[in-house]
This record gives sequence, structure tokens and C-alpha cells, in this order.
Amino acid sequence: MPYVDPKSGKVEANGGGGGFVKAIAFPMVIYRIKLPGPAILGEGKPENQNHAIIFTRGEGLQTIDMNQDNYMEEALKMRNLLQEFLKHDGVRYPSILGVREHIFTGSVSSLAWFMSNQETSFVTIGQRLLANPLKVRFHYGHPDIFDRIFHLTRGGVSKASKIINLSEDIFAGFNSTLREGNITHHEYMQVGKGRDVGLNQISLFEAKIANGNGEQTLSRDIYRLGHRFDFFRMLSCYFTTIGFYFSTLVTVLTVYVFLYGRLYLVLSGLEEGLAAGRRFIHNEPLQVALASQSFVQLGFLMALPMMMEIGLEKGFRTALSEFILMQLQLASVFFTFSLGTKTHYYGRTLLHGGAEYRGTGRGFVVFHAKFAENYRLYSRSHFVKGIEMMILLVVYQIFGQSYRSAAAYIFITISMWFMVGTWLFSPFLFNPSGFEWQKIVDDWTDWNKWISNHGGIGVSPERSWESWWDKEQEHLKYSGKRGIFVEIVLALRFFIYQYGLVYHLNITKKTKSVLVYGISWLVILIVLLVMKTVSVGRRRFSANFQLVFRLIKFLIFVTFVSILITLIALPHMTVQDIIVCILAFMPTGWGLLLIAQACRGLVRWAGLWGSIRALARGYEIIMGLLLFTPIAFLAWFPFVSEFQTRMLFNQAFSRGLQISRILGGHKKDRSSQNKE
Repeated sequence: MPYVDPKSGKVEANGGGGGFVKAIAFPMVIYRIKLPGPAILGEGKPENQNHAIIFTRGEGLQTIDMNQDNYMEEALKMRNLLQEFLKHDGVRYPSILGVREHIFTGSVSSLAWFMSNQETSFVTIGQRLLANPLKVRFHYGHPDIFDRIFHLTRGGVSKASKIINLSEDIFAGFNSTLREGNITHHEYMQVGKGRDVGLNQISLFEAKIANGNGEQTLSRDIYRLGHRFDFFRMLSCYFTTIGFYFSTLVTVLTVYVFLYGRLYLVLSGLEEGLAAGRRFIHNEPLQVALASQSFVQLGFLMALPMMMEIGLEKGFRTALSEFILMQLQLASVFFTFSLGTKTHYYGRTLLHGGAEYRGTGRGFVVFHAKFAENYRLYSRSHFVKGIEMMILLVVYQIFGQSYRSAAAYIFITISMWFMVGTWLFSPFLFNPSGFEWQKIVDDWTDWNKWISNHGGIGVSPERSWESWWDKEQEHLKYSGKRGIFVEIVLALRFFIYQYGLVYHLNITKKTKSVLVYGISWLVILIVLLVMKTVSVGRRRFSANFQLVFRLIKFLIFVTFVSILITLIALPHMTVQDIIVCILAFMPTGWGLLLIAQACRGLVRWAGLWGSIRALARGYEIIMGLLLFTPIAFLAWFPFVSEFQTRMLFNQAFSRGLQISRILGGHKKDRSSQNKE
């Protein structure tokens, strides 16, 4: 239940929330105010703000986030800032006064530096441009000062409805603009702010913002703004709010369309026919243009606003040197990885809704994240998509290498390979002690324990794979029929592999009969039947008839080995055919999994949910091994961990990390001696 601290005057509430309203408390404000209903109905932070308004007085109301801090000399400028309420722009007085922020957490690590520069450009030249001349600045959680009288009579300073108003701050700006308010920005005053400093914190924050933009896209506020703005102000509003996320989504979808189009061309034989034609023999300039355009789009353009801001603040020579240094510290890797975060959560919110608050902690701490934690956080948003694109690129190389030069393949696909590498390994590259051998051993132990634990009531996703897997599908439970239909249609793309690849086996090259495709589905059904048998056998025989159950598993294993040996012994079967079979059937199984999850009720009614869970666990183990193997290999070499620490983190953190390793080693030695 919300209450006011009589000493500090802060308003607090049971529930989430990362901000409060500066409130001038009366001398004896000491009773709790009971809100209607059994609990807080809206999001925590806006509920706190709306509740705090009743404890304020005066005509100005300043909102401060919990990760913001004022400076003494800046507080002396408040008198001048409040005077801005008396200046009218045209026919309207300001309803919200915006001020800039000073990000002071940029020296912790390279990621903190990237985020600091990115945020600084957004809260300075970005806000300046939005306010004047575009006139589309809203409220972004900054230390803005509200005209209290204006907003008390127009719905308050926050919209607090669950889910739809996840980004409650910008809805306050929408609300103010729709009710003929005037929002300005002033740079002669600034407030300190601490940004996220670790990759996981940054990703959680970006996921929350992407979810919020998805809900804004579906909201009535954007609809009303678009209908009431003039043409140029409408475009300005679009490209500075939801348009950025929509463009990001389109960029990634374009990569998928390009790769699947190439897959169709190479499997159907059209690309070979085009390559042999006279018009397409000398196409090197087109290939170079493709490669350069992709590089610029993926990495460098994301850093352009930061260069402009640094150039204005410190000079363009300093901006150029810092830009080069950022690239050496893998800024392009980070921004390409962020591309995947924005795309996944924005797209999922558009399809299924269900945005939720994600607490990042905002702690001034950089710590080692375990492998299982990284897997839980990035599996669906990055790892699955990265492996999918990797399989597409491998298939494209295998079936096009006979008529295509290596240079042509590199020019066409190098940016895609760069995206694949960043989406698969960035969480481990930017992870402190990510390549330290002892940490790797501990992570593997923790991963095995997590993947094998059973779920159930009260078991958190951090302790069990089954609980996490169920939680990852929650957005499908409350999705509408349209969202489920689109999810099924998108999953059908995985069947393209199977349809195209089975006709490229040496044993099927001479026939194009549909019977070949039917036999491939028969193989898949046999595999699923075997998995169902194992699942039923585990439930019925593993406890009381362990010997019978182990005998069944042994017979199944022998059968599979026999089939594999038989296939290899066939006269036309080659090693490439075995690889092609794997590349054909693995994506098909994943597509069946996605469809089964979308049709969860029907699958449960058919009694196949246990088999689907077993199949999903098998895929998770395979993906975990694919990701963990190269990390473990690099951890064998001590210089990799040393290089990572010195390149990505500041000297104080690196020195502290070295000391913690030494102390940790001594403690381990003492504990082992005590045991002896």
C-alpha cells in the first residue's frame, strides 16, 4: 500500500517502479492513503507518481528517476527555469519544461561508454531538435518540470494502465500535446544520470523500451496524434518514436527475405542459370555495393548521432578519434546485437501484446553472468535466429560453390556472417571473465543442473529449464487468433529446408517425384514416434522396471546406429548427404515445435505435450553445446581472458578483477587444505 515517508517526503509503494515525484510534504503527513481495490492496479512507477501528486503544492512539479541525481550548482538555476513557464511560444505557454542530462557512468566499461555516448546524444541534440523546429518532443522519464495545474485537470503526469502504458512517461507527453500543451527543452541546466553498465542490464532496458514502443504502435494516442498533426509534424512524430523501431524491424526482416530468397534460388537451380547468363557474368560492382551498404547500415550509422554530439561538445577531431576507438572496442558488435533485441521484443509485442516491466537494477556493478543466465535471456531473441541464419548461409555455400567464386560469396554474405557472429557470441564477449577457465567449468555445472531440473508449482525459471520454457510461451496463451495464425505461418518457413534439400541428395537426384518428399515426412514421424515411446517408457518403467527401460533405450540406439551405417554404406550416399540430411530435418523439427507451442491446447488434448517438451529439451541441449564449445575452447588459452578484460573494461575494474582472482584462488587453496 502506498505511503509517504515523514522524514524524506518521498512517496513509496509496494510494487515495482523506478521513479518518484518530488513532493513538498506537509509537516504532519503521516497517514497511509488507501487506494481503491485490493492491490495496485496499474504499473508501479506511474501509480507512485499519480499518488504523490496529492502531497504536492505549488504550480510546478518535477519528476526525477531513481537513477538521477542533481548537482548543487545546477539547483541554483531552478529559479531561471521556472521563469520559462511565463514565456509563451506563439499562443501557448509551456506545459512541460525539459532539461538535459549528464551521463556519468561512461568510464566503467566499453559498453557503459557506448551507452553513455548514445544517451548523451539523445538527451542533448536529439531533444533540442525534437523541441525546435520539429515540435514533437514528449516526456521521456527525464527530470522534466510539469505545469501542475495544467496536468491535474488533464489526467495527471502519468498514464498507469497495465501493459498498454508500460512507457508511462511518453504517454504523459502524448497526453499533454493532445490537450493543446506546449513542450519545450532547455540546455542551460542539467541533471546527473547513471545508465546501465552491463550487457544484461542494457538488454533488459532495451527490451522494456521495445515492448513499450510496440504498445505505443497499437495505442489510440499515436492514432490521434497522427490524425491531428500536419503532414510534416506527423512524419517527424513517426520517425522519432515508433518509426525507428519499425525501421529496425524492417531491416532485420529484409535480411531474412534476402537469405530465404537466395536459398530458393540456389536450391531451385535458378541462380546457377542466372550466373551462366551473359548479363550476370560481370556483376562485381553489384557485389561490392551490397557488402558496403550492409556494413554501413549495420554498424556505422548507429554511431553517427554520437559523433555529431561529441563533435559539437569537444570538436570533430576528438569525435573522429573517439569513433575509431569505439570501433576498436567493438562498438559495431554491440549495436548490431542491440538490433536483435529491439527487433525481437518490438515484433513480439506487435503480434501478441503482453508488454511487461523488466527491472534492470541499474546497479553500479559489472559482474560475471553465468552461461545459463545468458542462455535464458538471449535464447529466443538472438541465439535461435543466429543459428537459423547460419544454417541458411551454410546451405547457400554448399549448393552454390560449384559455379560461384569465393569472392562473390564473401561480398554477398559477409555482413550476414557478421550479424550471425554478434548475435551468437556477444553476450559472452562482453561478459566479465567470460573466457576464464574456472568460471567456464562452474558455468557448465550450473547449465547441466538447470537444463535437467524438472519444473512445477513454485519452481522459478532460474532453477529449472521446464519452468523457463513454460514462461517463454506465456505471450502465446493470451494472444488472439490473428497472432496465433501469423505465428504458425512464420513457422512454415522452416519446412523450405526439408522440401528443397531432400531432392539434392545423391540418391534422389535422378527423380523429382513427390514420393521422395512423402518418405522424408515418414522418417520424421518415425523419429517422433520413437521419442513418444521413450517418453511413455520413462513415466511407466523408469521407476519400477529400470532394466526394461534401459533395454528399450539400448535397442532404439542400436536401431539408429544400424540405419546410419546402412545409409553410409549405400553406393550413392556421401558425407555431404549426411550433412544435408541434418540441415534438412533439424529446422523441420524446430518448425513443428513452434507450431505445437502455438496450438498448445490441441497438442495437450492429443496427449503429445510430453513428447513436445522432450523434443524441445533436446534442441536446447544441442544449441547449448553449439554455443558452449567455442567458448570452452578459447578459455583454454589464458591470454584470451586477459585480452578481453583489458580491452573492454577500465583499469580500476581490471585491477579489481585480478585481485579477486588471486583472493579467490587463495581461499580455494585454504578450503582444500582444511578438508584434507
